[in-house]
Amino acid sequence: MKSTFRLLFIALLFSCFAKSQNKNIEHSISVSQSDINRDSIIVFAKKYLGTPYKYASSDPKKGFDCSGFVSYVFKNFGLTLPRSSSGYKNLGKALKPEDFKVGDILVFYGYKDRTIIGHLGIICEANGMHSKFIHASSGKAQQVTITAIDTEHYTKRFYKCIDVLDK
Repeated sequence: MKSTFRLLFIALLFSCFAKSQNKNIEHSISVSQSDINRDSIIVFAKKYLGTPYKYASSDPKKGFDCSGFVSYVFKNFGLTLPRSSSGYKNLGKALKPEDFKVGDILVFYGYKDRTIIGHLGIICEANGMHSKFIHASSGKAQQVTITAIDTEHYTKRFYKCIDVLDK
């Protein structure tokens, strides 16, 4: 009798645990992009400050290129974005500077060719065209760093800012 009671008790516990796990799974699946906390994106991205620049990489152990960094950060929040910066040329609707928000993606032309997309970053301090962004820089920094948009280098290359979270 005791062993039957134990088995029933264990079965009941397992059943309750399984139901709670299913609810957690359902909840995580139903989270929409607009539910993602923008500040959490930046907190996560800042964990990688100082990570070396590495062309064609989205591996934090090896380094990041700009699109690898952006895709890696957003993938952590369940959002799949293009792996190449060129994939952002026609992605999203361009925002006005007064509408820039933390977590929006900045898209820049290449520094050699102003007809192709060459760089990306994530706004970490929103203030229109005086915002700051976190990005994997192939320039002097050669690492994940924070830079102001209003430096001459980036102002000249600015293409657009997009919001991938509000749909």
